[in-house]
Amino acid sequence: MIDSQSVKADEVVGADSRGFDGVKLINGRQRPVVVDTLGLLGVMVTAADIGDRAAAKALLARVTDAHHRVEHVWADGGCTGSLVEHCLAALALALAIVKPSDDMRGFVVLPKRWIVERLFAHLMRSHRLARDFELFTTSAEAMVYWSMTMIMTRRLARSRSARA
Repeated sequence: MIDSQSVKADEVVGADSRGFDGVKLINGRQRPVVVDTLGLLGVMVTAADIGDRAAAKALLARVTDAHHRVEHVWADGGCTGSLVEHCLAALALALAIVKPSDDMRGFVVLPKRWIVERLFAHLMRSHRLARDFELFTTSAEAMVYWSMTMIMTRRLARSRSARA
């Protein structure tokens, strides 16, 4: 599943790596992520005014280089259009758009979307990631990987009786 999250940037974040997300009305950075049911596959931190399609195009290329077995990705409505054809032609990746049905009202987590929404909830529990304090985007990406490492370590360290 691929999706992005916009977060407010601290005053130390330079104007060159921050932007204004007009949809969510946030001045800061955007974190496009690719996750599977087990955890994070890839993250890329960009200015918040970068479009979802442009960020997804670059991130999916990075993820398919690192994880050759990825064949199918689900996305929300922000990744429609030419990105679907690009993924199939250039990356040999089937990109499926998950859209709500016409009878759904309000905020509803769609099928397959719970995977990425769970990741965003875990990231927001990490106080360092609730707001972007990093000067460089590479440092901000490293903070996301660090937080996911702590989450995965906790999952692995649980006793077998707690998992059942």
